[in-house]
Amino acid sequence: MMKQIRNLTILLLLLALLGACSQASKMQRMSVDEKMARGNEFYELEKWRKAIPYFQEVVFERKTAYTDDAQRKLADCYFFMENWVDARYEYQELIRLFPDYEDIGTAYFSIGLCYFEESLNYHYTQDETYESMDAFSTFLERFPGDERAAEAQDYLVQARYKLLEKAYMNGYIYWRINDYSAALLYFDDVRAAGLDDEIDRKAIYYSARIYLEREDMGAAHPIIVELKERYPESAEARRLEKHLEQ
Repeated sequence: MMKQIRNLTILLLLLALLGACSQASKMQRMSVDEKMARGNEFYELEKWRKAIPYFQEVVFERKTAYTDDAQRKLADCYFFMENWVDARYEYQELIRLFPDYEDIGTAYFSIGLCYFEESLNYHYTQDETYESMDAFSTFLERFPGDERAAEAQDYLVQARYKLLEKAYMNGYIYWRINDYSAALLYFDDVRAAGLDDEIDRKAIYYSARIYLEREDMGAAHPIIVELKERYPESAEARRLEKHLEQ
């Protein structure tokens, strides 16, 4: 029984391989016009995976009337499939090969989006977050009047906040291992951002705690006052009061 199942599996794989080879051979015999038309059909139907090989074939031709549009739609297909790495690469290729493409701004904007979607949460390294900021900044420099400028600015704000979350997390880790000098560097970055939220509140609180641990009341006092004035009803303000009473 197992042998029969194995043989059937092999047969199905061979048939699939033959089908793929037949499809590839058929595509090779198509003209560039036919390949582009077929790719566009799948593109309009949002069948991105099926459209990709046709656009790839046109792109490989390099010098046709459709090559730039095929390159753009190839990138779009990967983007709509949320394959951010391949989408980013294809948009970069569009910029490199066709810098005068009529809608080249979309490529610049989409590269920023790809990097942003690739970026991990603040517990991990933020290389892609920095890349997304660079990409959106480049987009805004090159296309300041674009209708997506406000959206690009919003993504920059989100990316910067993620970096501040990372800074707070780094500061907290150093606080836990009693490396107070390193912790203060990160907490100072968070406090300097002028936020009004949880990570700002906690950065102020732990900064005060560090100076209290060092018995540096001169440095601790203004930070304690700041915490009480800005977050008077917070748990951190109450904990600091209890700490001072001890």
